[in-house]
Amino acid sequence: MTDDLTLESCLQRLSEMAFGPLDLLPGHNFAEKVIDLALCGSPQINGFMGGELNSLAKVFHSFDTSEARVVVFGGGTGLSNVIGGDSRHPAWPRAPFNGLKEVFPRTRSIVCVTDDGGSSGELLKDLPVIALGDLRHVLLSSIRRNKLQLQYGLEESGAGLTASVLHRLFNHRFSGKPSSQQEVLDEGKISLESLPGELAKEMHALLDHLFADECLRSLLSRPHCLGNLLLVSALYKYSRTEPSPETIMTADAFMKGLTVFSDLLGANPDAVLPCTTTPANLKVLYNNGVLVTGEYKSSRAQRGYPVDRVFSEFTGEPEVPDGVCQAVSEADIIIFAPGSLYTSIVPILQVPGIAEEIRKNRRALKMLIANLWIQTGETDLVRDDPTRRFYISDLISAYNLNIPGGVIGLFSQVLSLGLRDIPGSILQSYALEDKVPIYLDREKVEAMGFVPIEAKICSQEDIAARLVIQHDPASLAEAVRTLYAVKDHLPRAGCSLAPVTPYIGTLISPDNQISSHRYAATKRQLSLLDIDSGLRERFHEIFWEHRDIPLAHLQYVKGVQLLDKTLWERSQKWDNIYSFYDPADGYIKIRQDISVDPASFRFGFLVALGESLLGNYAAAKQKEAIEREGENIGYVFRLTLREESERHCFLSGSELERYLTLARMRQCSSVKNLYTRMLNGDEGFTPPGLLFGLTYAWYLDNRFSCHLEYKMSIIRQKSCGFIPEQKKMTARRQSLIDFFRNSVFRFHLPQ
Repeated sequence: MTDDLTLESCLQRLSEMAFGPLDLLPGHNFAEKVIDLALCGSPQINGFMGGELNSLAKVFHSFDTSEARVVVFGGGTGLSNVIGGDSRHPAWPRAPFNGLKEVFPRTRSIVCVTDDGGSSGELLKDLPVIALGDLRHVLLSSIRRNKLQLQYGLEESGAGLTASVLHRLFNHRFSGKPSSQQEVLDEGKISLESLPGELAKEMHALLDHLFADECLRSLLSRPHCLGNLLLVSALYKYSRTEPSPETIMTADAFMKGLTVFSDLLGANPDAVLPCTTTPANLKVLYNNGVLVTGEYKSSRAQRGYPVDRVFSEFTGEPEVPDGVCQAVSEADIIIFAPGSLYTSIVPILQVPGIAEEIRKNRRALKMLIANLWIQTGETDLVRDDPTRRFYISDLISAYNLNIPGGVIGLFSQVLSLGLRDIPGSILQSYALEDKVPIYLDREKVEAMGFVPIEAKICSQEDIAARLVIQHDPASLAEAVRTLYAVKDHLPRAGCSLAPVTPYIGTLISPDNQISSHRYAATKRQLSLLDIDSGLRERFHEIFWEHRDIPLAHLQYVKGVQLLDKTLWERSQKWDNIYSFYDPADGYIKIRQDISVDPASFRFGFLVALGESLLGNYAAAKQKEAIEREGENIGYVFRLTLREESERHCFLSGSELERYLTLARMRQCSSVKNLYTRMLNGDEGFTPPGLLFGLTYAWYLDNRFSCHLEYKMSIIRQKSCGFIPEQKKMTARRQSLIDFFRNSVFRFHLPQ
């Protein structure tokens, strides 16, 4: 027997081992154990240990958080749900007063303002404002029972009824232009008389303002969410600003209108703050080099490649409301709400100064609440390894890559839903709908320097009754309360990730043109072209959807003609593209029968618009057969360029030369403007003009150009190294994408 195994040494080691009540609780670490105790109660244990656990659980539930200052960052649904439940959900009025706002009355939300879809997008067409949909969504979630009762002298049931009426009012949507406010209310089955007198009076006044003001009345012609229009009306009315499609509201005026409206609804005046009052567009760069402008478009793009970087492009030097930095500096708790990875948190922290203000606050409890599900187009493909699924460590890495200065100092704890308690049958049913959880890879998250915390922060009622998995606002608030109570006992985390800054300085739009101004400018530009009035609006919407298209791309187009199928003389031997640009008269010509199919028509227009950028670049095109011993063995395609002084082309001389090289045209050494391409036998060939149009359409929307998508897919393949030609082909197609991003769409990546 060795010394290590003596009776005395064994007893000594056992006496040094501590076993306390917390060791009886499930969880990998202290934080998980105390949250489980707070949410699930003490296990059935008699004696001293059981009593101690019950006492601790009572302390957690009675812990005073009335003065704790909480700041939560996020977008629409995820942030709304954390604050007080998803206020768009039909079931929200059943329990409108829970979540962080009830446990922490001094909660403030800082909201992302780059959403350009739905009603928010429709507003951006007409008014020079930031996106308002997420603000409206979170604002309704922020109304508090105690404030409503004190402010309007209501009983508890009256506060609930008020929340229910506001829910119906804010979420009513209409598509046809209403003639009066009464028509809107009748259609939505909304009774403002059920609201407290003062609140009802102000809601009527805001609706009257919508119908009385000429600028605001024009908004009613588009499909809208009524809550967004009420917010617009309040911003202008309470700030005493004249609505105008040209003039941007000042930051002070915007915040004045927002705080008055928040207070009126029963939320704290400073409960909801935009991260900036400067309009901005989101730009998403994919791993293959394609850049997509617009949050809504990027969510539908399905490029099939991981996201590489995200950029917020502002229309001017971004203004941050004074209350934002003050809220962050005063905060006792800072939370990053769950939501879309690239379209909720990242754009906020790309606003200059906000991330740095968070880092300066070294005393606050800071946590990231991880997303539950993989999101198509954002977290379905991993940037560094597209073959595997997304983990929480990948979320953190993506934040580190896209936030100036990385994630150092932004959060220490990572709170995620514990999936071990979710029935496998429910996860399987979600998998059938292509909904896959984002799993916690604990060891890797810990290696990054963060504290992973799994907890039962989902609604057990939803799981049992509706087989639905989602964050439960009440459980989440209790988990945060518990962490705040024990924050001095939590381990000190130290981020080990090196900061990666995607760009130096602030990305500002070259023309400082906000969305509504561009929309109006596009309309004016199209009005100058010879286009049937019935088609003009369709083209207008194409330009709105694809805001990557500079208006300068229309400079060589005089009009659009629809040609009857019987008059279509263009050869379809090598393609089935029923559109082209005719440099002889400057018209885009589309075969009329494809106009009935919106997708085919849109694709045809984009191909021809792309071709128009080459203008009249070609002086001559020839196809010469090559014969040997009486047999046709191939042909040579000859392209002669016009002299640069006679050329009308969007590309400069050097850019055109670069493009033709990428199109595999060989420049003749003895004749400056002659380019050739030799082909074997009856081999197919995509001429440079058509290739340019196809690539143009594919770059904007790869759903419409399957032929080119097939060719470009080689970029996805890892080269085995055995076939050098594959490497050349991959490099050439990557260079073609980069050429279109830089030279055609005029976006140069910040260094």
